[in-house]
Amino acid sequence: MHAAFNFTQDRDCESLVESTCKAIFARRLLQPKVAIVLGSGLGGLANCVEHAESIPYADLPCFPCAHAPGHAGNLITGFLAGIPVALMQGRAHRYEGFTDTDLSLPIHCLHALGAKTLILTNAAGGLNPRFCVGDLMLIDQHLDFLWSTPHARTAGHRAYALQCGRVGDFSCDVPMRGCSPYDHDLLARARRVARQADIELHQGTYLSTLGPTYETRGEYRMFRKFGADAVGMSTIPEVVAARQIEMRVLAFSVITNVASTDVPQSTDHQEVIDVGNSTGPRLLQIVRGVLSDLAGQPD
Repeated sequence: MHAAFNFTQDRDCESLVESTCKAIFARRLLQPKVAIVLGSGLGGLANCVEHAESIPYADLPCFPCAHAPGHAGNLITGFLAGIPVALMQGRAHRYEGFTDTDLSLPIHCLHALGAKTLILTNAAGGLNPRFCVGDLMLIDQHLDFLWSTPHARTAGHRAYALQCGRVGDFSCDVPMRGCSPYDHDLLARARRVARQADIELHQGTYLSTLGPTYETRGEYRMFRKFGADAVGMSTIPEVVAARQIEMRVLAFSVITNVASTDVPQSTDHQEVIDVGNSTGPRLLQIVRGVLSDLAGQPD
């Protein structure tokens, strides 16, 4: 595990990103167009990357090492659906002791490598009563229950974005208020691909909590009343970072368990990983379709 990062000075972030990019290019000169983050149980999708090169996070200065089961902790570069990609095979989480800034630096690095589009995936508990285990949900909005103040949310990676002159419309102190950070064109492409492949794809609101414990039945009731369709422990810090440097964002949740507000249930992380593995092929089919669609579009 990397030592705790110190982001009190803008130059620290810049140096970390620059040194990480140099380390990646020393292994392979490939400029990805799309970055993909693979959540719990979804790391196997990296096996579908053609001409793949794998680099452990431990060898990359600004990638915090992941320790949760189902997160291998490798950066994979190569080609998927004919497009040069960089895949994060697993992610670190806030509950592991990392800050939002720690989690944002890999996104800045992927952007500096050349990626202008970010596709995120996660494993989530289903709150919507229409959902079943193994369903896929396209995220079109989110609720942030990571309990960060606006200043804490933006102080680190926004300082670096400002230093680079790359802050877009979401650079305000309270990012994304009143608008959606998820790209409408990418949402439409994903829905079209799923429809053509006859894959059921829900769309809804993702709520992120700090974790690492799973939610109580009382919390499930509260989250439903707030309008959440699925709940997890990741993704939002990466979305915020990506939008602050004007990356296009598309995100999916794999529903690995369904919440019950009436019947006591227990959730085992191995079950989460198993459902992620079994659902992976359908998610990959949608991601491939979106990438193929993007490949036919001019830069």
